[in-house]
Amino acid sequence: MSLEILTYGFMHRALISGVAIAILCSVVGLFLVLRRYSLFGDAIAHSSFGGIALGLLAGVYPLWTAYGVSIISALIITKIKNKYNISGDASIAVLLSSGIAVGLVIIGLSGGFTIDIFSFLFGSILLVSVDDTILILALTGIILIVILLLYRQILYSTFNEEQAKVSGIPVEKINYLIVFMAGITVVTSIQLVGVLLISALFVIPNVTAIMYGKGFKQTAIISISFSIFSVVVGILISYIFDITPAGTIVLLAIGLLAGTMIIKSAGLLSKN
Repeated sequence: MSLEILTYGFMHRALISGVAIAILCSVVGLFLVLRRYSLFGDAIAHSSFGGIALGLLAGVYPLWTAYGVSIISALIITKIKNKYNISGDASIAVLLSSGIAVGLVIIGLSGGFTIDIFSFLFGSILLVSVDDTILILALTGIILIVILLLYRQILYSTFNEEQAKVSGIPVEKINYLIVFMAGITVVTSIQLVGVLLISALFVIPNVTAIMYGKGFKQTAIISISFSIFSVVVGILISYIFDITPAGTIVLLAIGLLAGTMIIKSAGLLSKN
């Protein structure tokens, strides 16, 4: 593989943004997976599709409207779930289907699918701008700092919500914070793998890491490592062979999962 591609500015931006997104999706995604909200990222992504379509129709930068719509949708569906005692799977299904429906209606009103819509659906990490890269790094840093500052409260409420309430932890506020950060993470990550594949970065590296049966911190490190590997190698391979980065990244993540399953089936993974 020629090292010449590593000298291009767009490749620098793609790799830097990709690594930041990989870390962010792994960390936020791990809390969602442990809370049995694996498809929550997918649902938020589909709701953000409506926001993207709205932005394109209104002539506003689509990611700004996507941030607003996805965060509001996530908070509303969480409120409905808590108030009406709707199961997590059902509430996610409602959010997912409504987001797609709204997006399709708005796209119809604006004249149909365009190149811009397809870039958001399938990702366009190689076209990320300097401003986008700075935004991605800034949001990644802010979210990771918040998680570190509230690490014990978030972790406690994730594993034992009832006991956390008894201990005085504001569980409801923590839950809203998680979905808020998930909304930010999803829209930030859309440029990497698009609306249709975003849940893969939330779920697959974390499911793979969990199979190693380690503690929480070790699982997080394994997940981040697998995610970064999939993103970096996926971006490089996609450029060399002129194929879609999103599909390549997800297939690499699936390959790591399949390899882990084979290793575990062979009894080669430690049970400790």
